[in-house]
Amino acid sequence: MRFTFFFSCRRLLPLLLVGLLLVVTQASAQTARAPQAMIPSPPQLAASSWILMDADSGRVLAEHKADERLPPASLTKLMTAYLVERELDRGNIAPDDLVPISEKAWRTGGSKMFIEVDTQVPVSELLHGIIIVSGNDASVAMAEYLAGGERPFADLMNQHASRLGMNNTHFVNATGLPDDDHYSSARDLALLSKHIINDYPEHYAMYATKHFSYGGIEQPNRNRLLWRDSSVDGLKTGWTEAAGYCLVASAKRNDMRLISVVMGTASEEARAQETQKLLSYGFRYYETLKLYDAGAVLNTPRVWGGDKNQLRVGVDRKVVMTVPRARSEELTAKLDIQADLSAPITAGDRVGTMEVRQGDKVVGEQPLVALESIEEGGLFKRFFDQIQRFFTNLIGGWFD
Repeated sequence: MRFTFFFSCRRLLPLLLVGLLLVVTQASAQTARAPQAMIPSPPQLAASSWILMDADSGRVLAEHKADERLPPASLTKLMTAYLVERELDRGNIAPDDLVPISEKAWRTGGSKMFIEVDTQVPVSELLHGIIIVSGNDASVAMAEYLAGGERPFADLMNQHASRLGMNNTHFVNATGLPDDDHYSSARDLALLSKHIINDYPEHYAMYATKHFSYGGIEQPNRNRLLWRDSSVDGLKTGWTEAAGYCLVASAKRNDMRLISVVMGTASEEARAQETQKLLSYGFRYYETLKLYDAGAVLNTPRVWGGDKNQLRVGVDRKVVMTVPRARSEELTAKLDIQADLSAPITAGDRVGTMEVRQGDKVVGEQPLVALESIEEGGLFKRFFDQIQRFFTNLIGGWFD
């Protein structure tokens, strides 16, 4: 894999610019001679809406009506579980906390974990019941425990949906039971799943559990792909008459993880088969590459008036890109770093942008940040730098 870097600091010397242009020209010529891998059109599915997304890069590989607002049925419980996991991660609740079971939770219809009224059930058991067997009773019990009732919990769900960028989602309950004002979209559910996987990985193994037993009643996970494809390890099924059969699935093969959302199929078997088509397409024709680890130093531009002359600039998070297989040679990266950097600078300050292209197409952008702090230099150092900066800018201005 080759990356060609363009450094767009305005004040670079002309000879360096000429050298970089020669590198770009040679790389472009080599890319032009290389045969391109053939990528077929994504599969067309027997479903109302679908999307295929890479879980690390967020790149969408296939979609159809992905922003259409549809009833999500029990896919709603992905948000319910996400909020429980968030509270566990923040230490606001503990796995062994006992949750009182109200008559309302006990009486909730649809799929059940079969908890009993006036008992107390640990948070960890209820979370398993929500994820594995889609317990409506468990979902209502957790909503009451976390927010005092299902309606205020739905308000909390909507606030987090907005925070996560789920722009075509509105919840009125924690279960997904039908309501005209309760809806989501394939894209929004993929985004939510991406956060479930990446934000709280310590809980994610639960989504691959095939059976769950509570009160002497054992129930299977309704995600058939857990039995058919060893790379599939989540996430959630859903069904109502209005929603049809839905499935949010995730699979990992080697270092690539994909998320698929299929909504509005005709049967349990159809949602499994259509999901397999999407996942097979993504893994066969695309790959996800790690370009840089978090903290990678990409450049050391000049800083004026500081206690150091150079600033280490790079990325503060892992940089990954999803590209068609056998086409990684086409990737080029451009660093656009702020000119005339002056102290003081604090670690984490944004100082530019990295743009990654595949041919002429931008496939990703990443902020460039200061990887260290630079304090102001002493009086003599600042005075000397002012003089040097003046003449540097004056000479550089001749070539602007």
